[in-house]
Amino acid sequence: MSEQPAFADTRQLLEPAAADAVRAYAARTRANADHYAAVLEDIAANGLPAVEDCTPWEELREAHLARLAAQRPAVA
Repeated sequence: MSEQPAFADTRQLLEPAAADAVRAYAARTRANADHYAAVLEDIAANGLPAVEDCTPWEELREAHLARLAAQRPAVA
């Protein structure tokens, strides 16, 4: 049996600002996942909310599209 050299760590380190940005993204992703999990746990414990208490998906979509349009700079 021949001995193979151990694989060298060939990762490229990030610049400090880039590493901070990745950590911030990870924190936001973790927070979103925690929020989503809490909603699912609430549904499991208490059931689905009444239809009258819900917002139709069309309204949610239109509100989100309006937010995206407001963020986009106007084209002359």
